[in-house]
Amino acid sequence: METMAVEPWDLMYHTANHGEEASVSDCESVTTHNEHIDGLVRLDEDEKLHHIIEKAFVSGLGPLRQHTSVVGIHRNRYASVISQARFQSFRIFGRAVEEKCGGNANVKFGWYAASKDEIGRIISHGFSHSNGLYGCGVYLYPHHSSIESMKSCVVDEDGLRHLLLCRVILGKMEVVHPGSQQYHPSSEDFDSGVDNLPAPNKYIVWSTHMNTHILPEYVVTFRAPPCLKGFLNVQDSLKKPTSPWMPFTTLISVLSKFLPPQSVNLIAKHHRDHRENKIPRHELIRLVRRIAGDKLLTEVIKSHRAKQLNSTNGSHQRKAQSGARNRMDSIQQPGSSIESI
Repeated sequence: METMAVEPWDLMYHTANHGEEASVSDCESVTTHNEHIDGLVRLDEDEKLHHIIEKAFVSGLGPLRQHTSVVGIHRNRYASVISQARFQSFRIFGRAVEEKCGGNANVKFGWYAASKDEIGRIISHGFSHSNGLYGCGVYLYPHHSSIESMKSCVVDEDGLRHLLLCRVILGKMEVVHPGSQQYHPSSEDFDSGVDNLPAPNKYIVWSTHMNTHILPEYVVTFRAPPCLKGFLNVQDSLKKPTSPWMPFTTLISVLSKFLPPQSVNLIAKHHRDHRENKIPRHELIRLVRRIAGDKLLTEVIKSHRAKQLNSTNGSHQRKAQSGARNRMDSIQQPGSSIESI
């Protein structure tokens, strides 16, 4: 499977690299759901490229795979003079980063979630920067993580959602921590940011690079469950373990006794973001673990659990106390307790 997956993406690179030669003669207008977005041409469903992109999109949906259908896929024609200039600029910067990085520009495909109107603006005028958890720039998701990008999708008037599939020049990547105010590489050695170096969940292209290092190539239009966020929240809740846990508000209160105010405020902010469906639960847990550290979290959760059991023991008869002690003996190892926050 690994070997077979490489060739389709190589074909996409090849098609994109030679797209400017064919784009001018493509269809003059688009007569589909994206008909109001200038510069796009629909891919025929029988085209190999359509199958490759659809397969990549669907394979990254996880539990949503059975509930999502692709309505259409469109390609950026780079029809205008400015679009052609952006295309050529991307190729020039790609070669420059390739030379800078010793022969590998580290070009990847990434998903970008946007409304139909925003996609139209990006195709016509380029990206505009946005502030987020990892600094000021454009955030994209790896091509195998389409489900993560779907969480930020906007439903249009026809009940459809849209994702941009972009080529991204990543070059040499640096880790960016939550709460960063960064808007450019920390030094000339780096070109882009990621949340996790060995296995990135997010690509961060700084505002200084967003219209030279990102090339919007394809728009995938799809139909998903109307209550998509609710569906994803249910899926997250199904992953919740049954090991010892404590309420998050209690955790923040206890951590305030051990951590500096700025760290506690940052954890509280991440918790608010989760409650507002801005970040999934697993991302919240990962951020809290990074800020507080596993050792402190383990001790806090174990202490909270012990107090709960002692309180239960004090309010029951001796037989109930014996049962409570048995339950206390069955507490799982600290590593699993952290996941239960």
